[in-house]
Amino acid sequence: MSFVDIILIIINFAGALAVFLFAMKMMSEGLQKAAGSKMRAILGRITGNPVSGILTGTAVTAVIQSSSATTVMVVSFVNAGLLSLSGAVAVIMGANIGTTATAWIIALLGLGEGSGAFSLPMLLAAISLFFIFSKRESLKPVGETVIGLALLLVGMDLLQSAMPNLEQYPGLLEGIASLSGFGFWSILLFIAIGTVLTCLVQSSSAMMAITLLMCYNGMLGTEMAIALVMGQNIGTTITANIAAAVANTAGKRAARAHLVFNVVGVLVTLVLFRPIVTLVQSVYPTDVPMAITLFHTLFNVGNTLLLAWFIPQILWLVDRMVPEAKESTGKERQDEYHLTYISGGTVSTAELNLQSAKKELQLFSQEVLKMYHLLPGLRTAKSEKEFDSLVNQISEYEELTDRMDREITNFLTAVGSGGLSQHASQRVGSMLRISDNLESIGDTIFQIAQTRKNKREDAVHFNDHLNANLEQMTAAVEKALKVMDTNLSDFDNANLRAANDAEYNVNSLRDRLRAEHIEALKQGKYNYAVGNAYSSLYAQYEKLADHVINVSEAITD
Repeated sequence: MSFVDIILIIINFAGALAVFLFAMKMMSEGLQKAAGSKMRAILGRITGNPVSGILTGTAVTAVIQSSSATTVMVVSFVNAGLLSLSGAVAVIMGANIGTTATAWIIALLGLGEGSGAFSLPMLLAAISLFFIFSKRESLKPVGETVIGLALLLVGMDLLQSAMPNLEQYPGLLEGIASLSGFGFWSILLFIAIGTVLTCLVQSSSAMMAITLLMCYNGMLGTEMAIALVMGQNIGTTITANIAAAVANTAGKRAARAHLVFNVVGVLVTLVLFRPIVTLVQSVYPTDVPMAITLFHTLFNVGNTLLLAWFIPQILWLVDRMVPEAKESTGKERQDEYHLTYISGGTVSTAELNLQSAKKELQLFSQEVLKMYHLLPGLRTAKSEKEFDSLVNQISEYEELTDRMDREITNFLTAVGSGGLSQHASQRVGSMLRISDNLESIGDTIFQIAQTRKNKREDAVHFNDHLNANLEQMTAAVEKALKVMDTNLSDFDNANLRAANDAEYNVNSLRDRLRAEHIEALKQGKYNYAVGNAYSSLYAQYEKLADHVINVSEAITD
């Protein structure tokens, strides 16, 4: 085999693999668009019951055709506090079972002489047109799913064509055979190869397809193919662990649980390796691809049935693998802020990231409330040191709100560019408006603090009546902020009437204070400096309330 031949084989194979991966992505994303919100709702109801978690993980993964999407979603839900760690482990176990559906599709439809005939892919592509060009937006993701399946079959045919002919390159078979001649060490070698290649390709389904093709073409025997599949089950955990890199402690533990589950399964399979090989060969004595597909299912189902009894022990282990992180506070937290509930990247799960984005906005609201609660201390501060400390804290919070808005906006923009259903696209737009208004609330609180600072530096003093009026305004705006925070905690049941009532109370109070202020100026009850500072403050509070009502209006779209 010449160097040119090797280069041509690599190019052809890479191109065929690209088509296959694109087809998997299109099919998975189409299914996620069609069922994304339902998937979130189903996962959100999972409890610590292992059976319900396993069944849910199996069903969700079989539907969206991506165990990586399911595990990343699970990490995100645990990170957001929406799913318990024990529930997450059960769902991940089920996801491993659900992913076997892809292998059966490939083995039954993508291999053999009939796979080269383009009648089935073309038929599926033709059917997809009825959905893609439908006037109903909800049917378009179904069309994407169907055409994704058609491209998947085309990709399998291209991969099969790109696989080198052993009669033409007999040295290739000899090279593979030489790697298979070291007994137990060869098994470990192929497990390592499967792990590394799956980490690089970032798709266990693609590696499974390649393994089945190599078996079909006679390149791999049953034993080495099984070892390769075992390695793929370890390599597929890399996606969730990448997603968990910036997650909180619970999210990291969920990702490690996925790794522990598959590694333990591989170790158990190594102990029972010979009996398992004998079993699958007895069922499919001459059909190696089907034997490997059967093993893939037996591995994941058997591993789940075994380890489902040991979920508490798995939790104990991951607790020690990922110890509780030391929580940073104050200025350190603001300097090192990063997204708390969104676990790194969209990873082809744009529809499923919205729940975590909601949680991030809830945290944003809570930070804004903490910032607002510092304002009354500016009036009652007994020393310059106390006053300056409060102003500095508010300034640091203002920088924090800028960072939160920037990072949330960047994330939502990335989610929005991933192809969303119409409803999800509208929700992303709403969340962008919410984040922008929360940042504006932080800016306005900072402006109020600066007005208070200027008043103190200019030795401007308010009488008891003016201070009482501003305390009323402070309380009215705080009530509006609390209504906003409650609405953010439950998007689907946001109370816009309560938000409008709170906004009306602020506006009514502003109108009364303004009328009194104008009359006081006419009667000369206080000088220009006092009047200017006073009117600036109640106007800024009212401006803050405008941004508050904007948040509730964005929630209800």
